[in-house]
Amino acid sequence: MRRKLVVGNWKMNGSRPANAELLAALVAARPFGCDVAVCVPFVFLGETAAQLAGSDLRWGAQDVSAQAEGAYTGEVSAAMLHECGCRYAIVGHSERRAYHAESDELVAAKAQAALGRGVTPIVCVGETLEQRDAGQTEAVVKRQLSAVIHTLAHCAAEMVVAYEPVWAIGTGRTATPEQAQAVHAVLRAQLQAATGHADRMRILYGGSVKADNARALFAMPDIDGGLIGGASLKAADFIAICRAGG
Repeated sequence: MRRKLVVGNWKMNGSRPANAELLAALVAARPFGCDVAVCVPFVFLGETAAQLAGSDLRWGAQDVSAQAEGAYTGEVSAAMLHECGCRYAIVGHSERRAYHAESDELVAAKAQAALGRGVTPIVCVGETLEQRDAGQTEAVVKRQLSAVIHTLAHCAAEMVVAYEPVWAIGTGRTATPEQAQAVHAVLRAQLQAATGHADRMRILYGGSVKADNARALFAMPDIDGGLIGGASLKAADFIAICRAGG
């Protein structure tokens, strides 16, 4: 059976005092019965690593450069993330795709760069409300995932996938467990056809996951945990979501 994974995505939030309080609460609340990680802004990686050292909680970044090194001002390489002890790096989040015009090909290159340094990419896919209303959900998510599968080739089974319907991120709207499960099943079938190992790959759901809906979502057969945004900034809410995965 696949072990659930719950990942907090702090986005561009946090401060040293608030982070220390939140991480201390997470450490004190263990064990959760599932794998738990937080993906924090780059500037907080060192402090997060220090505070979580010795625990079973993991940390990661919210992005990674597709480049190994060089004259790429403002970029952070996978080697740097590895040096900070990162287990995960989020790639292809809808906010990166929308605000930074990241293409499927660039997302795939970032996933490849992360894996090349031993950092597990959490590859985000998801459709907009317009695409869902047009009946394009399956085509959109399969196209986004296909680019990564093609680039990673035989290593594709090593990534984590996160389905995040764009229309449910930060809006308060959430896909029903059945709606989310339907897309997760499509993604797992695609992964199985490409890798033959989809039974051990984790597919997370993200999109306004809260303490009161996490258990129902995580109970679906192809939902292996969550990528949590706003609720991951509140210790009580995030702890409740993590416990729902146990």
